[in-house]
Amino acid sequence: LEDIIKTKRGLLQAEGLLELVEAPITPDDIGGLTALKLWLSRRANSFSPEAIAFGLTPPRGMLLLGVQGAGKSLSAKAVATGWKRPLLRLDPCVLYDKFVGESERRLRDALRQADAMAPLVLWIDETEKAFASAAAQSTDGGLSQRMFGTFLTWLQEHRSSVFVVATANTIEALPPELLRKGRFDEVFFVDLPSATARLQIFKVHVSKRKRDPATLDLPALISATDGYSGAEIEQAIVSDLHTAFDAGRDLT
Repeated sequence: LEDIIKTKRGLLQAEGLLELVEAPITPDDIGGLTALKLWLSRRANSFSPEAIAFGLTPPRGMLLLGVQGAGKSLSAKAVATGWKRPLLRLDPCVLYDKFVGESERRLRDALRQADAMAPLVLWIDETEKAFASAAAQSTDGGLSQRMFGTFLTWLQEHRSSVFVVATANTIEALPPELLRKGRFDEVFFVDLPSATARLQIFKVHVSKRKRDPATLDLPALISATDGYSGAEIEQAIVSDLHTAFDAGRDLT
């Protein structure tokens, strides 16, 4: 199995279109997002022969919308870890080429490569960057619209065991065709964490740094971080650890 993984990694590096991402993240490492976690747990075994014999159709993908730093990228990694599948990241920026027809070819090659390496989780980061011009009057000679059409057709018709996790920060920049039911199994909005979610986030990041959350004044921290994203809470802990280490004392 290790030799196969190394071979796949070498093929990916040679093409340069898909990036293999290490995903040591589990759903327990994410604070909040209860509805998303429940949705994923209920579909974890839906790829099995027993599920198909039961009449289930394996899930094809989900779209994560929301504010920056709220946990969309972590969720993509958690899907791969929870379902024990490799995670491949498609960066829309690497698709575009100055030569006519090359951008469309790159997209087709990336999707064909994902099909060939299935089963896997395909993470398309910041989807609006790839298809922003397809949502309005085209200013690029129709390139975005052609690429968007290719992607929609593949998303609807592919039969390989590829689960797509698409993330986006701005819903207004996405073409409406992408949001209708049937393209993705579900669309989730990832909002700023609630008080309950912030408590879980503090516990996750403090425990990860070998501290006992019970020694901290968590109610005061939760109150002070109203409106913070999960990434901002993590960086606050990291910053205070540097301050405490420099002062020769422990985190308080």
